[in-house]
Amino acid sequence: MDRNLALELVRVTEAAALACGRWVGKGDKNAADLAATEAMRRTLDSIDICGTVVIGEGEMDEAPMLYIGEKVGNAGCKGPEIDIAVDPLEGTNICAKGKTGAITTIALAPRGGFLHAPDMYMEKIAVGPAAHGLIDLTLTPEENLRRVAEAKSCYVQDLTVVILDRPRHEKIIQDVRKAGARIHLISDGDVAPAIAATVEGSGVDMMMGIGGAPEGVLAAAALKCMGGDMRGRLVFLNKEEKARARTMGIDDFDKIYTAEEMASGDVVFAATGVTNGELLTGVRYMSGGAETHSVVMRSKSRTVRFINARHQFDFKPVY
Repeated sequence: MDRNLALELVRVTEAAALACGRWVGKGDKNAADLAATEAMRRTLDSIDICGTVVIGEGEMDEAPMLYIGEKVGNAGCKGPEIDIAVDPLEGTNICAKGKTGAITTIALAPRGGFLHAPDMYMEKIAVGPAAHGLIDLTLTPEENLRRVAEAKSCYVQDLTVVILDRPRHEKIIQDVRKAGARIHLISDGDVAPAIAATVEGSGVDMMMGIGGAPEGVLAAAALKCMGGDMRGRLVFLNKEEKARARTMGIDDFDKIYTAEEMASGDVVFAATGVTNGELLTGVRYMSGGAETHSVVMRSKSRTVRFINARHQFDFKPVY
């Protein structure tokens, strides 16, 4: 993987954030998502890559967005063949309501590097480097919390766990509270909190619960780059979801995936803040331009860069 692609990826997430940032708080999540997607596709097509979207919005006949199987990159280029995992706007409801934590995300891997996760649910747990190799989805939340606390040389009561605020998480929330840990309930978007668990001083120690499987692959890509750890297990609601998983090469329905199994090889990940969050600052518009805050990372070198950029619309229009 060409290391220069890392900075090219930031251009992609910046463009998406600048486009959908104008929809923050306007109550139209579909318009925000569409703006981010169009900007992301346009910027991807300016890069010398031969990319295939493997984590996206859905199959070609079902979604007008960046769909699974879509080819992106500079037409006719002789660049590297890569797989792409993308969520043009992670937290569409967050953006529409003007709440915290919306980001634009993308990850690259060598061909075959990403788990082809169907658009369904995944049970997840994510931690930072200190607890690498210690988490286990077959254990109770209390036991996982105890392991993480020991690894971080702190009390369980000092840990903060991010969990999606959903009825399905009532038992997990009860167990975490019983163990004594603090909880940060979020309305949407579990990729950014998973990444935040790897950043010292972010205020997040763990992310757990059931969320989207495609988002799980994106989070795994970032966690791999930052030395964090993750476990994921697909959650099937019906026979149709199992049948769809089989078409994507998944036949072990009880398998617990590691971060490495979800994102293998030389992985590059980038994200830009749309609204403020624990990890990134949101887009800030000003006279004639805007400022963005992004993170870009590469698993091979474990280099993590946080980038503050100022954009001048007279020279780089945002449509």
